[in-house]
Amino acid sequence: MTLLTAHKILIATAVVFFFGFGLWELRNYFTAENPWAIFRAGLYMLVAAGFGFYLRTLKKWVR
Repeated sequence: MTLLTAHKILIATAVVFFFGFGLWELRNYFTAENPWAIFRAGLYMLVAAGFGFYLRTLKKWVR
């Protein structure tokens, strides 16, 4: 396994983690009506999208 493959696996895991955590916070917002939960859900979804974008454009960064 190359270092690039390991990096892709870790980044993909981070995308899944942050997306799942965002969904969990969204559920927390609807059940507990915590106003900060919607902020955290949006933040985690934004981080997941950023990592996803990074994963898709990773070939541009590697020479």
